[in-house]
Parts: sequence; C-alpha cells; structure tokens
Amino acid sequence: MVLGGVAALVAGALSMACGEYVSVASQKDAEHADMIREKAEFLKGPAAQRRELEELAGIYESRGLSKELSMRVAEELHDQANGDIDTIVKVHLREELNVDVDEMANPLQAATTSAATFVFGACMPLLAGAFIEDYNTRLYSVIIVSILGLLINGCLGSYLGGAPLWKGAIRVLIGGLIAMASTYGVGVVFGASAA
Repeated sequence: MVLGGVAALVAGALSMACGEYVSVASQKDAEHADMIREKAEFLKGPAAQRRELEELAGIYESRGLSKELSMRVAEELHDQANGDIDTIVKVHLREELNVDVDEMANPLQAATTSAATFVFGACMPLLAGAFIEDYNTRLYSVIIVSILGLLINGCLGSYLGGAPLWKGAIRVLIGGLIAMASTYGVGVVFGASAA
C-alpha cells in the first residue's frame, strides 16, 4: 500500500504540474497574441488610433461615465503615454480584455505550486496509513484523514477567498469523495487488492 501510495503521489504531482503548466502557458500565449494584435492596430496609423481611442471611451461610457467624460479619460490616458505605443497598448489590454501585462501568469511558478500542493495534500492520507498493519484499520484511517484534509483545504480556500467556509468545504469534500470513490471503483473493476 505504501509503494502504491508513493507512486500515486509522484504521478499525481507530475500530472498536476504538467496540467497547470500547459494551462497557464496557453493562457499566457493567448494574452501575448492579444497584445500583438492590439499593438498592430495602433501601428496602422492615426485613423486606427482614433478608433481605438473611441473604443476605450466607449468602455468607460458603458461603465456609467458620461460620453464627454469618457472621451476625456481616454484622451488623458493616451496623452500620459507620451506617444509610447506599448504604454497605450497596456491600457487597452487592461480595459478591453482584462489583461495586465505587468502581472502575466508564470507557467513554471504555477506548475511548481501545483505539484507542491499536491504532494502536501497526498502526504496526509499516505502517512495516516503507512504504519498501520491491519487492513481495515488502515483503510478507515486513510478515509478519515482524507475527509478531514478535504474539509480543511476547502475551509482554507474559502477563507483565503473571502467566501463562506462551509460552501468551500462541502464543494471540496464532494469532489474529493467522488475522486476517491472513482479510484476505488476502478481498482475493484480491475481486481486490485490493497491488502
């Protein structure tokens, strides 16, 4: 059981890290492509720059500012850039697409964090059953520690996000129980034995 647990820990951590890396790298690529497209618009000349200015003013107008004030805000933001296209593009990316060029995601950091979090979470049930000889006691120990870990992680995530604690705890618990039941079911179907 310990060997299987360690193998699952390593495989799970690598799987989470790879998935996170691919996801965040894809997001970063999309944001970079948006930046190139937005910059290309500004390089088309004064008419295109005027359209972009009006588009920016339209965003502020849709947020409740008057038409006149919206145009003044857009013009002032453009004027503050002193003709620097990159600075103007940053403003447009932030306002039009909610992309902050200075805060773009880091795929390697996301992958490392995901793997470390998985390892930490997987160590709890692994250690709970690693030194118990009796199969039933070991199984119940792993289940109880897993449930407690899921509830604690759900509460922690909710707390950090400012959401109701019970909501996150129940959501994470249900997802974790589905994952555990599915894993157990696959083991039963293929005749695996943990004893």
